[in-house]
Amino acid sequence: MAHDKGLENVAVHWPRTNQYYDPVAPAEFVDFGAIADAPEIAAPTGALALHIAKTGTVRATAYTELVDLLLGLDGVLYATEAAAEDEDPVIDPDGCAWIAGGLERFVEGHEKYGDLVTFDTVAEVMRNAISAGRLAEQQLRWLDQRLTALRDDAGNAPHWSFARSELAILAGFYRRCAERGFAVFADY
Repeated sequence: MAHDKGLENVAVHWPRTNQYYDPVAPAEFVDFGAIADAPEIAAPTGALALHIAKTGTVRATAYTELVDLLLGLDGVLYATEAAAEDEDPVIDPDGCAWIAGGLERFVEGHEKYGDLVTFDTVAEVMRNAISAGRLAEQQLRWLDQRLTALRDDAGNAPHWSFARSELAILAGFYRRCAERGFAVFADY
């Protein structure tokens, strides 16, 4: 799949009423702008919140690998499951709730590791979450395979660097869509 211009997740009205999905007015997300003005907010968090407030979209390219790892699927933010079924690449409101829930649980689980989210801290949070569950040994093997696959040919980890608050804002975008019955169109 070629993703030359990057991926944007655009909030749209659900279900569509004509040939195209109607974008949600940015006014539905205007309160995200207040987050960008908070004095102690990390710059990436503020930038994401402001972009959501102004456009009702998320520039999602930077988050795709992380979200895929956290949720255990490929192409989540690209809505590839729908695209594979010859449907529009859309994440319905239930899918938005699922994405938001996974991100929210991760943000909460990452609290004891601080505000900087890296590949290593993601691996630790996931290992801790999996170790407490059923079939822990099998799931830990799956996780190790996923983490290894994300490394480059030299064995270097991805250079992820997110503020935990940034991921909370990302979760907030999908939660807002779910709560208000919006879908998300994957535009790339």
